[in-house]
Amino acid sequence: MSYVTTKKLTVFDYINYSLLAIISIACVFPFIYVFSVSFTDPDVYVPLQFYFFPEKWSLSAYKYILSTNSFINALKSTVFVTGIGTVLSILISFTFAYVMTKKHVPGRKLMLGGVIFTLVFNAGILPNYLLMKDMNLLNSHWSLILSGLTNAWSLIVIKGFLDSLPPELEDAARIDGCSDIGVFWRIVIPLSMPAIAAFVLFFAVSYWNTYFNALVYLSDAKKWTLQVLVKSLVIDSDASGAGSVGSDDRVLPQETIRMASIVLAMVPILVIYPFLQKHFAKGVMLGSVKG
Repeated sequence: MSYVTTKKLTVFDYINYSLLAIISIACVFPFIYVFSVSFTDPDVYVPLQFYFFPEKWSLSAYKYILSTNSFINALKSTVFVTGIGTVLSILISFTFAYVMTKKHVPGRKLMLGGVIFTLVFNAGILPNYLLMKDMNLLNSHWSLILSGLTNAWSLIVIKGFLDSLPPELEDAARIDGCSDIGVFWRIVIPLSMPAIAAFVLFFAVSYWNTYFNALVYLSDAKKWTLQVLVKSLVIDSDASGAGSVGSDDRVLPQETIRMASIVLAMVPILVIYPFLQKHFAKGVMLGSVKG
């Protein structure tokens, strides 16, 4: 017969849980406000009033944003940068990390030392800008992709994961006639799917949220990413609250347009995350312990 013992909560536990609940609610409030304002009908919108739920639901702000060329161009730019950048980042990161796991590769220690060196030291904004300028990549989406292909932390974690794979599998593949490239694509990559899924999420979120590099490297407004466009709508737009005319000839409050743009910028990542979340912790932890 088994007995289930329950821990008696102390005064500290009650205080701790209460504080955590208050902090959690405080973190949720901004999201509730953004969603509520974005769906509020312009006829009943009152500035600076908090809404749990819209008094009257409307998609006017979303219809207006999705009908503008600036948002469509920004969405295309962000999808291009995120899609191409994520694929190239995964390819570069896993091939480079795989090379660093091979002790017989000449210059392996030098490469690994260079990666670790960049954990502490960074070239900075100006050298990176001059590099993009010399490569004729300014005002190009490729400047956003190539400047963030990989990073030292990702390489070290991926290397740790690849080190944990049984070397006997590679030896067996080579006995069967596989080349080094064949071993990588047919053995290593299929076994690395949990780690790949985790880093797809890392890189995709990073590229989707690209803001500073886009602000520095892109001068043409038609090539802006979503984050730069949202910043322009939220910060640079008229603070007087003057709205825009929607498709139904109503004047839309500027605040509803801003909040709707923020929601549209967040939704794609929020939709993708649940599909990769189950691989997230497993993929990262496999790279942290060799065994």
